[in-house]
Amino acid sequence: MTKKAVFAGGCFWCMVKPFETQPGIIAVTSGYTGGHVPNPTYEQVTTGTTGHTEAVEIEYDPSLVSYEQLVEIYWQQTDPTDAFGQFADRGDSYRPVIYYSDEEEREIAEASKKQLQESGRFDRPIVTKIEPRSEFYPAEEYHQDYYKKNKVHYNLYREGSGRGSFLRKHWSGK
Repeated sequence: MTKKAVFAGGCFWCMVKPFETQPGIIAVTSGYTGGHVPNPTYEQVTTGTTGHTEAVEIEYDPSLVSYEQLVEIYWQQTDPTDAFGQFADRGDSYRPVIYYSDEEEREIAEASKKQLQESGRFDRPIVTKIEPRSEFYPAEEYHQDYYKKNKVHYNLYREGSGRGSFLRKHWSGK
């Protein structure tokens, strides 16, 4: 039996590959969550009026990869000290959030956040939100597997946004 986890860490294009390449991952879907408009479009979400956050939904086999491991991968893709977006992407639709489905996931996420704060890896507070999961809406097809379909643009975006250099600086050797 598979399970699903949802994480928001800025532009969903950059959140797919790190999860998709892990053993035990069945599928990673880019989409929107946390808002009040059913079936939002990318154009609607970017206006900032729907309340949605760009996120990824990860379907995984818990016998091969644990929720704890997914949370660890998540931290290594984001700037957990920036509550107002991620890298070049600013605003609520790009905020970092770990969405939990049950009390066990909430406890795992909270404990991991506390451990990261106490690690001293960052000199600012860890401000990533941990919130209950809500309806997840898949994004348009052209957003799915963007890193595969548009390799050059994806790589330019990932580096140009500052994500690549930030992650290398804070997570090299991990």
